[in-house]
Amino acid sequence: MSGKINRRDFIVISSAAVGTGSALLSNSGQAITNHVLGNVERSVASDDSATTPTFCEICFWKCAGTVHKDKSGEPWKIIGHPDDLHCNGRLCTRGSAGVGAYTDQDRLKKPLLRVGKRGEQTFKEVSWDKALQHIADKMASIKKEHGAEKAALFTHGIGGGFFKTIFKAYGSKMLTHPSYAQCRGPRAEAFKLTFGEAVGSPERTDMENSKCIVLMGSHIGENLHNAQVQTFSKALESGCQVITVDPRYSVAASKSKHWLPIKPGTDMALVLAWINVIIEEGLFDKKFVKESCLGFDELKEETKDKTPEWAYLITGIEPQVIRETARTMARFAPATCVHPSRHVAWYGDDTQRLRSIAILNALLGNWGQPGGFYFQSKAKVKKYPHPAYPKVKKRWYDLMNGEFPLASSAPSSTIRDLTRDGHFKAWMVYATNLMQSLPEQKKTIEAINNLDLLVVIDTMPAEITGYADVVLPECSYLERYDELRITSGKRKQIALRAPAVPPKWDSKPAWWIAKKLADKMGLNEYFKWNTIEEYLDYRLQSVGSSLKELQKKGVIELDHPAPLYFQKGERPVFNTASGKVELYSKRLEDLGFDPLPKFTMPEQPPQDFYRLIYGRAPAHTFGKTVNNPVLNQIMPENEAWINSNVAKQWNLQNGQSIKLKNSDGVISENIKVKVTERIRNDAIYMVHGFGHTDRRLRLAFGKGADDQQLITRVKVDPIMGATGFRTNFVTIVV
Repeated sequence: MSGKINRRDFIVISSAAVGTGSALLSNSGQAITNHVLGNVERSVASDDSATTPTFCEICFWKCAGTVHKDKSGEPWKIIGHPDDLHCNGRLCTRGSAGVGAYTDQDRLKKPLLRVGKRGEQTFKEVSWDKALQHIADKMASIKKEHGAEKAALFTHGIGGGFFKTIFKAYGSKMLTHPSYAQCRGPRAEAFKLTFGEAVGSPERTDMENSKCIVLMGSHIGENLHNAQVQTFSKALESGCQVITVDPRYSVAASKSKHWLPIKPGTDMALVLAWINVIIEEGLFDKKFVKESCLGFDELKEETKDKTPEWAYLITGIEPQVIRETARTMARFAPATCVHPSRHVAWYGDDTQRLRSIAILNALLGNWGQPGGFYFQSKAKVKKYPHPAYPKVKKRWYDLMNGEFPLASSAPSSTIRDLTRDGHFKAWMVYATNLMQSLPEQKKTIEAINNLDLLVVIDTMPAEITGYADVVLPECSYLERYDELRITSGKRKQIALRAPAVPPKWDSKPAWWIAKKLADKMGLNEYFKWNTIEEYLDYRLQSVGSSLKELQKKGVIELDHPAPLYFQKGERPVFNTASGKVELYSKRLEDLGFDPLPKFTMPEQPPQDFYRLIYGRAPAHTFGKTVNNPVLNQIMPENEAWINSNVAKQWNLQNGQSIKLKNSDGVISENIKVKVTERIRNDAIYMVHGFGHTDRRLRLAFGKGADDQQLITRVKVDPIMGATGFRTNFVTIVV
């Protein structure tokens, strides 16, 4: 599919991606309901002096902003910080609705102890002292009877760093992030194997200077990673040619020169065909490949038969389209960026699939070049001193028995499965709903039932809190100080989150919870600072700033960032064993894996079944925001995207309620049909994060369907442990 991007198209994508936030603010009188405000009348007149710096916690992008309060002292709007590289002064839909995270009446309000069976959501309210003492006593008992390494921490969010300190001080380095094996891990390891370093988070893609962008399952415009959407929009306005590979006609696909509606599971075959064209037609960066790449001859030999004709029979993409798009990439190189995407745990071959994408980028010579991948800078801020951590008896990789040799973080689902086998006795879960973030929910429940202690720290009730022994209510990000935001980017920036208002009810910030728990556990020497203000000021003093300065400015920028690109005449050196870009990976070969990516056709759906694929929506950060009173009104439930021909076959109407049944007989909750030609006829698509079963989420309960409920068959990446989510098939139950 081809089309020219004009000014009108640019306005449309800007509206789809970031304009919803503006609409939200302009219609705040309707959007902010009694549920949001708690029936409190207030003046929306702003007191310009009543502002507080913050950075958003609605998603991991963490845009810096300013909280404005009304005359009664309550927050009523949040605007982006003009100097912040994450947002450039513009918040997205979700960031603009951050006030809803504060005013949500369904928030966790007091510490809870379980009094019934796990999963029944029966608790009694207790004091913080009693809840923390209960945890400390159980942790001490587990350490004495089983060893400190029998406790594991699952964490997602900036406040998790304080609990990491507790675990390391306790004697356990069993730390895991669901975002690794369920999201970003395969691309991190693939790019490290190839270039010697990962692409970072936020990604180091230089899209604002790109002349060609290739997206493979990357839902830019729907994932609303703020600055990335803005740079993508700038690229479109500048006439950048976009190639989108996706079984679904996404927002990004609608703005593309080429949409390639690929057969699900065959992405690597397409990339190998692109590589074939670029090599056979001599379109690669010959100087860069000769001077800076290792293994080109082996790559050429491996891909010589991976022609567009070969790929056509696999992917459904016509040979002339494969050739044309490959030539387009080469024509604009090195200002061509083949985006590494995010949430890339798909089919169990994910590291190798992302390796093929890394290799394609290398052939285009775009690493360290404008429009390709830039070099990131990051501020080095001194840590607050504390004693050395005790030596641990075992680390997570000691439990792997040789599996996943290149995992740089503990795969969360593996930690779960080891718990089912009796290894772990305690979990602490910070800011992640494992019932929706981990696949195979039945295994998660079985693991939890083997625990002696499950502690959940969160702002909202969710399915995972129903299984907890202790639930600790964290206050919203508008009510707390947090760790400094020190992320990588084009310049060195530091942002501050400060409390705009006191915590509601009996909720507390993560730093307070961790410090008080450390006192109960006899670990207070690792939290020697008296106040969070003292802690933050100490760190900021090390870079010549202060808490007072950050409270005033919100964001500071340090001098002397690293160059963004290779300098003219510079001989590139890469952080690999050879010092070069390793197209052929000797490290993989030594570990018994293919040194070059090789495509294997995934299992195909049986008759009347369809591959289940999932994605994001501009209004939500997966399941984290579906109960937000403002965002819920924008998108209260998800839909099942079904091709119009399939809908005709099943006699389905748009908006009709159906259920989905997977290959193992698991049946979803009701979900409405979206009849569309914007998806292939062999797949069904839904937005992840809906179908909540916790009745305490009064807005989200029973709305839409949970795709994770249907993910009962998972293929695990043998290189680093990613769990492939797109290996499940569903049929329709009318």
